[in-house]
Amino acid sequence: MNFQVPQFIEVEDKVVGPLTFKQFIYLAGGAGLAFVFYAMLGWYLGMVPIILVLAFSFALAFYKINDRPFIYMAEAYIRYLASNKLYIWKKDLNKQAVKKSAELDKAPLKTARPDLPHSKLHELSWNLNIKEISEAQNK
Repeated sequence: MNFQVPQFIEVEDKVVGPLTFKQFIYLAGGAGLAFVFYAMLGWYLGMVPIILVLAFSFALAFYKINDRPFIYMAEAYIRYLASNKLYIWKKDLNKQAVKKSAELDKAPLKTARPDLPHSKLHELSWNLNIKEISEAQNK
């Protein structure tokens, strides 16, 4: 049995001329709100709100940012304005780490003597590493 797989499912259908249904709704809503401003404020007082409403409706209908519709950016902006903006960073300090760093600050800095042979120096560092690991496992 062969089935036909739908293709181009991400492309919206053109319903009203060259416009999709969403684009038509955005433009019709912008035109309706612009008419309300014109009826309430007149031509000269309503010029600025009418231009802003029409620009916003055209942006909703046609403008894309990073290949995503403008409505997603407008929604993110509104959510950002409505949300809390107080961010507090609380670092969970481990008591052992604090104690170890305090001990390291108090301890004098030890440097390896250059006249020790390589094998002796390697043996000392190996012993220190093993001692640190065993102490960490015992705690």
